[in-house]
Amino acid sequence: MRGDFGEAIGVRKSSAQIPALYTLDELVDKQVIAVIDFPAKQIGPMRSECLVTGFHREDGAVVLATPDLAVANGARLA
Repeated sequence: MRGDFGEAIGVRKSSAQIPALYTLDELVDKQVIAVIDFPAKQIGPMRSECLVTGFHREDGAVVLATPDLAVANGARLA
């Protein structure tokens, strides 16, 4: 997954494990809440540069944490 965090930060990659509930098409232009100030981490063959947040359901699937209204890409969580 790639996330656009605006001009000041740019695009970052994440190894978010979310395929159970989301297709690639559903993720295009979807705003999510992510943490970018962690160090990058090698996860298998991928270098993850941000942590996409979500909630585990009882079945183990992850539901993405998203803002309910549009905000600027890269906006800080208050």
